[in-house]
Amino acid sequence: MKKVLLPIFLFLFMLTGCNSMYVKPGTLDKNYTIFADRGGFTMKRSVKEKMEERGYKVIVGKETNSKTINGLTDDGFVNVDAANTMNARYVVKVSERREFFFPIWCTFNGFWWWNFNVSIADQKTGEEILSWRGRGCANSSLNKLDKVLNQLEVKND
Repeated sequence: MKKVLLPIFLFLFMLTGCNSMYVKPGTLDKNYTIFADRGGFTMKRSVKEKMEERGYKVIVGKETNSKTINGLTDDGFVNVDAANTMNARYVVKVSERREFFFPIWCTFNGFWWWNFNVSIADQKTGEEILSWRGRGCANSSLNKLDKVLNQLEVKND
């Protein structure tokens, strides 16, 4: 019996969603624009859609390999390449592996398994305000994204 249960337990343990996250609360202001790279798999698209649903202005472009401006520019941004980020205050970067259909594990949670990295940086201060390495079912990952955005947003009272 132990010989059967141990491999099953190890397999299920390996499939659990694991997340490592650094969040800087109260640093994301909805009044500013967010730049995101175009394309991507499901997580990249979902991050852009979720931010637009929450009222952010998200502009999409193509990252370019060009020189970084050292120091402050006229508008107060640090290390900004205007052609690269279209003068957005924040940059969201999502890297991900191809999602895969996992109906047994994610039956009631979106059916798709994601493995991703999400980073949001404030170009004015030069700080990374979110660094998230995660994997999990689609719906639970989007629920976590909502909770993270709740923490990040500047509270205007």
